Amino acid sequence: MRRIQTICLCMLLPFLFGGCGYNRIQSADEDVKAQLAEMMNQYKRRADLVPALVNTVTGYATQEQEVLIRVAEARARVGSIQASEELADDAPAMARFQAAQGELSSALSRLLMVTENYPVLKSDERFRDLQVQLEGTENRIAVARTRYVQSVRDYNVLIRGFPVNTTARLFGYSVKPNFEVANPDEIARPPEVDFSELASRRSLSPAPTAARQPQAAPDATD
Repeated sequence: MRRIQTICLCMLLPFLFGGCGYNRIQSADEDVKAQLAEMMNQYKRRADLVPALVNTVTGYATQEQEVLIRVAEARARVGSIQASEELADDAPAMARFQAAQGELSSALSRLLMVTENYPVLKSDERFRDLQVQLEGTENRIAVARTRYVQSVRDYNVLIRGFPVNTTARLFGYSVKPNFEVANPDEIARPPEVDFSELASRRSLSPAPTAARQPQAAPDATD
């Protein structure tokens, strides 16, 4: 009799779990992990652009050491945070991650503002290409971040509702931390960086050899 009861219970488990939201929890949890991984990839892409950007600016604006050091330090703090799936369930770690990325965004914005004072630097082909890459990466970060925020919201709403909340408690699923912003609309936009002149400048830019010529003698202003 006990064996028959066990067999019946095993046959009923899939229906019980399906009806109480277990499968939906699994799906929502996997979506959060996937969106987190994509967001991390885009943030890493930005961090990988920083050394080349700093080196290029340093060649023309050595006197801007404070700004350059701030960018380097912000990137170092970003790199010190281990990016993994566990970040989605660790509120303090997520807060540190968000703060570090915010500092890097602010430092990069300041760096690009400073470069407006160096026309020779702005004419450098490598610097212009790095600007384009950074702009594209910032846009991808904004998209990935928005999708992550939405996936966490969907997950949290799911496990708070009845009867899924009972299943979530039974299997140890809890509310996940999310990005905190003063204005929710801000998560849909990349940091404020002015690239308005870049497109027109790029279309009217000189040939690559002419753009690189000032780099060999940056003091020549004639």
